[in-house]
Amino acid sequence: MSVPLVDLTGWFDGTRRAEVAARVDAALRESGFLLITGHRVPDELRHRTRELTRRFFALSTEDKQPYAVRTGGRGWMPPDAQATGRADGGTAPPDLKETLAFGSDDPAGGDPFFFRPNVFPAEVPDLEPAVTEYVRRMRALADELLTIFAVALGAPEDLFTQYTRTPSYTLNVNHYPPLRQVGPAGPGQFRIGEHTDFGTVTILDRQHGVGGLQVRSAAGVWRDAPFDPAAFTVNIGDLMARWVSDRWRSTPHRVLPPDASAPEEDLVSLIFFYNTDADARIVSLDGRYPEVGGGEYLRAKLDAITLG
Repeated sequence: MSVPLVDLTGWFDGTRRAEVAARVDAALRESGFLLITGHRVPDELRHRTRELTRRFFALSTEDKQPYAVRTGGRGWMPPDAQATGRADGGTAPPDLKETLAFGSDDPAGGDPFFFRPNVFPAEVPDLEPAVTEYVRRMRALADELLTIFAVALGAPEDLFTQYTRTPSYTLNVNHYPPLRQVGPAGPGQFRIGEHTDFGTVTILDRQHGVGGLQVRSAAGVWRDAPFDPAAFTVNIGDLMARWVSDRWRSTPHRVLPPDASAPEEDLVSLIFFYNTDADARIVSLDGRYPEVGGGEYLRAKLDAITLG
């Protein structure tokens, strides 16, 4: 299984749009994952957003507790709040992570579960402008990727984006604490358990580590995902796979637990999950799957991974 790197420069400047779309199509068919450069998101913004959230994670549990929320909320999800490996109804232990979550807050979205006011910790006063700009950039990039997806199918460019007028989305900033803090993983326990993503497209800005991202091939073999500090890691979710009648793979992946060979490894990932309008009705292109509501589908998955 290959996770290729695709330079989007030719898409944005208009010189190689068809070529870029074809490369994205091939990547999504083979692995469901790719790396993208030429995305026009400033490195400084990425670094600043990560470092500011690190300041929050460095606070004591007592200081973070007022911001505690459940899955779908805006704020801090403590350790033991989620078991991502349960998304398909199975059993799995809690993830070895904590999360600072932001998301869609436009009241025009209609559904109060998906559209809530964001909460910015007072202890990190510079975080709000950084996150606001980062999310703005992610929304624009996600819609651009959906447009590339449509071109890859030879379809009208708004095939997907006509359903993202007031979309739901989440920016989850995941902190994977070091081994010295969380201790050895329990049986079958990971920083994030094996799962597929739920929505249309995911854009991940990650840090490389021994206890990092792995992707499962169609043959069932787990491979460390390639890393490029200039690139975002992109993959599709279950809803998109249904939408395109499994032309593209919604691929199982996981984040390995902290390893004894790197006891101080402390990672922060910025994960942007993009969905559809909450009331969108999604029909697979060849009718293979029954029509499903975008919001309903996502809500069921989020409920499945929530603990407590």
